[in-house]
Amino acid sequence: MFTPSRSLTPLVLAIGAAGLLLYLLQNVLLPFVIAAIIAYLCVPLVDGLTARTRWPRRLVALGLLVLLMGVGTLLGFLGLPPLLRQAQGLLGNLHGAVTDFMRAIVGTHSVQLLGSTLDAQHLSDLIVGGLQHEMSGAQLVRLVGWGAAGFFGFMLVWVLIGYFLLDSQTIAAGMLWLVPPRRRAEAEQVWHELDPLLRRYFIGVAGVVAYATVAAYFGLGLVLGLHHAVILALATGVLEVIPMVGPLAAAVIAGLVAVQQAATSWDIWAYAGYATALRLSIDQLVGPIMLGNAARVHPVVVIFCFLAGGVLFGIVGMILAVPIALLIKVALTVRYREAR
Repeated sequence: MFTPSRSLTPLVLAIGAAGLLLYLLQNVLLPFVIAAIIAYLCVPLVDGLTARTRWPRRLVALGLLVLLMGVGTLLGFLGLPPLLRQAQGLLGNLHGAVTDFMRAIVGTHSVQLLGSTLDAQHLSDLIVGGLQHEMSGAQLVRLVGWGAAGFFGFMLVWVLIGYFLLDSQTIAAGMLWLVPPRRRAEAEQVWHELDPLLRRYFIGVAGVVAYATVAAYFGLGLVLGLHHAVILALATGVLEVIPMVGPLAAAVIAGLVAVQQAATSWDIWAYAGYATALRLSIDQLVGPIMLGNAARVHPVVVIFCFLAGGVLFGIVGMILAVPIALLIKVALTVRYREAR
């Protein structure tokens, strides 16, 4: 006779152990998660090309890795120099840019702050002074450390993609080996049903990235007329892969460029309107609907997963939130079906 509590105990323990491990290792797992997702999406292409060409699978995987690295290098070569020039120009006249921004916000009026009357010039002085105070020696050392960690993580992602592509079958077999023998048939059934859901979900993510890129180019290039709009739009789309943090970084990058190129205060207000409209359309409409339909879960569940994953596990949690929810859903479906 089926006893739900006994039958679900191993699954609950496994989910709890996975959650604890994710929480403890969240700062280490990001390169592995990014590389695993990219490799997961590329494995069917490797298998298809291997079957079609009859070439050794490792050779096909290595060729695809070289192609991906070439595309990444080309995008970096085309996109980084203009963005760095824009950043250099902005930092060279940071006080003027902040003053123009505050003048666009408050105009020629004054605001009351902690008993003091401040205009745009005084507000910009306070902001720039605060930034200079925060950028002490310790903060600079921390930023350099973050930059070094980011560069190491970026290089590690490519190494991991190579390993995952070359040894995907071995890695999959090893993960199945971790499952107790009496549960392996059930695990294979869970994966058989989870695999198409995950692929549809990541295809939905690709759709959101495409929408963000096109919408960003329309707003930044055609409406606002910013220079390097194509590069900014591509950066907006790519950063959309990382929930919350990526869109914020894209908005800051494009905002800095918009402030530097703004001729009047209305240009800054126009960018603020564009950024607000883009985020609302993605976060409240396009993203939840596309990802929810792809993964066959309600858009409200998608929004909750992103928020809960970010609060509990940071960036890694936001990336894995919906896939983990799908895993739990499919695992429970298979378990309940066996129970009946």
